[in-house]
Amino acid sequence: MYHYETVFILNPVLSETQVKETVKKFEDFLISRGAEFVSKEDWGLKKLAYPIQHKKSGFYHLFEFKVPGEVLGAYETEFRRDERVMRYQTVKLDKHAIAWAEKRRNKLNQKA
Repeated sequence: MYHYETVFILNPVLSETQVKETVKKFEDFLISRGAEFVSKEDWGLKKLAYPIQHKKSGFYHLFEFKVPGEVLGAYETEFRRDERVMRYQTVKLDKHAIAWAEKRRNKLNQKA
């Protein structure tokens, strides 16, 4: 099992229900392939650094999860096929990145 982090941006014209459905779709995809979620974060509607598909904002989401490496190809194919996703990036985390992510989560939990 490898440790990954995915950040994806959804189209800002989606309704709240559509955003939740899209996030649930990717969550269910990973769970059905044996993924173990470490963290899920909804960063909300944020302004983009530059326009993507003539849009100036998007709904940001972060998934941190553990999954076997062979699942990743199919997971990223799902992102490419879904027109609601404007951008995505998946990164394999090393021990330093995992420690940093845990520290960041703890800091966020203390603020809440």
